[in-house]
This record gives sequence, C-alpha cells and structure tokens, in this order.
Amino acid sequence: MDTPFLRIEDSSEVIPLRADVTTVGRGQGVDIRLDDPSVSRLHAELVRRGPYVYVADLGLSRNGTRVNGRPVARRVLDEGDVLSFGAARCRIGGIPREDLAEEAELRRAAAPELTRRELDVLNSLCRPALSDEAFALPATAHEIAADLVVTEAAVKQHLLRLYQKFRVPEGPNRRTRLANEVVALGLVKPLPLADAGEASGAGVPEQPVRRRRDQAC
Repeated sequence: MDTPFLRIEDSSEVIPLRADVTTVGRGQGVDIRLDDPSVSRLHAELVRRGPYVYVADLGLSRNGTRVNGRPVARRVLDEGDVLSFGAARCRIGGIPREDLAEEAELRRAAAPELTRRELDVLNSLCRPALSDEAFALPATAHEIAADLVVTEAAVKQHLLRLYQKFRVPEGPNRRTRLANEVVALGLVKPLPLADAGEASGAGVPEQPVRRRRDQAC
C-alpha cells in the first residue's frame, strides 16, 4: 500500500489514513473504531502533513496514547511505530523513510548549587517579572533588600556571587539577564495569588522568621 495506513493488532485489519485527519476512538462517529473499553469515544487523531504523519492525543481519555510504549501528547511517526490507544495496539505503515541524522537535543547547563539565601534573592529578583503586569522589570537591589529585610549592601554581594555562578558577564541590563537565565532554568515560578500578599510584605507572621535567618547569615 502506497499511502500511510494503520494496522490493528487484534484483527490485522489495515485501514488507510485520510488525506488530512483520521480520528481514532470507540465512538460510532470516528474514522478508525477500536472496540476496547480502555479507548475513549474520541481518543486521538492521526494527522497527515505532506509525507509525514503525527499522532495527537486529544487529552479526552483516561488511558492516554503511547508510541513504542512511551506516553505522548503529539509525536511525528516513523515507519513501524507501535501506537497504543489505551490497551488497543496498532502499527503505522506506509511512511517513506528518510536518511536523516538523528535530531540533536539542545541541553542547558545544569543549574549551579545555591544557598537558601541565594534562592531567596532570586525569587525576590524575579517576582515582578513573573507578575501579570506588562513589561515588568526585575526588582532592584533596594527592593530586594526591603523584601528580605536585609541591607542593600548584602543584596549586592549576593547578586555579585550569582552573576558569577550563572556566568552573566558585565554589561547593561545585568539583573535582567540573570533573571532571564533563572526563569529559563525553571528555578523560580509564579507565586499563587494567595501567597502574593505574603511575598510583598503582607505576611506579618513571616517577618520574625526572615529576621532570624538574616542574623544567622
């Protein structure tokens, strides 16, 4: 068969894929119907784009979609890949092979080791940029000092060590570049709304704890 197709394992039935989108599920209205209780009514789609086919799990099923045993949301398929829709297994075929080098994965450098106080400084630094306000800049050293109840000089020393740990070179917008790197590494995340007031100073019970930590530094 010259066109991409799906072979159902239990019945060995071979079903050619449509020119654009082929729906898969247990419902009466899908293109490829799998009579298995682990398959949802509308489970996934097989989408053709030129010579390529990708599977898209619709997120509507309890049991998900797997390719060669691995859970997927979307994935481009290769000749012979085994697709599992719940417990129903199928195999994709009719996809032309391409002699391409394996796709390289870009890896970020691992995050450096950080002290508890350095994490506090980074969270305070990035908090404005993670808010809902448009064009928010990272916090200044003065703002971080007020937030953490420490001196501005202490904050500047922490920032200098953080620039070195994250290899942020000297130059304009150094705080912004540090904040961008920290956010990209996933070291800081937006605070829940319930915690935002505490972070901005409304959490009165937290103040003595912060002072004791500062004195311990």
